[in-house]
Amino acid sequence: MRIIRRRNIEQDDWRQLPESAAGAEVLDMLVGERVIVPLSALQRNAEAILCRTAPTGVLLRPADDVRELEPLLDRLCLVAIEFPAFNEGRGYSQARVLRQHYRFGGEIRALGDVSRDKLAFMERCGFDAFVLRPGESPEAALEAFTEISLRYQPAADAAPTIGDQRAAPGA
Repeated sequence: MRIIRRRNIEQDDWRQLPESAAGAEVLDMLVGERVIVPLSALQRNAEAILCRTAPTGVLLRPADDVRELEPLLDRLCLVAIEFPAFNEGRGYSQARVLRQHYRFGGEIRALGDVSRDKLAFMERCGFDAFVLRPGESPEAALEAFTEISLRYQPAADAAPTIGDQRAAPGA
């Protein structure tokens, strides 16, 4: 599957495991593979999952409390945040908390109902990887990152706002 990562189209090298397949016995068979496990599986079996030598990621669903990840973030390479429906917006807050409050430097990935019209806003909140919903063209979606050039509010991406630009010398 192709994804957008840091504004480039790439082949995805992560395997997302369902709740039922995130046990230690399955992970033992996936030696060397990058895996994403649901938060509930990570909470049940954190040591077995995080002691793997291959990179590990976690899936957050809208109702999951991002604060529960704090003690584990230094051992995670990726946090995938699910958007199950168009009108679900809690993932924006989860990403912003990860980037700004916890200073998470790993990949934050949006998946589910992710479309071109949301990408620039998601990036401003801290997302740097996107799994588009079926039928969306990654090539066409790349244009979304450059369509909005003026920013009124500061965000996780630290892009200059209109106020910053006005206050700059020579503005």
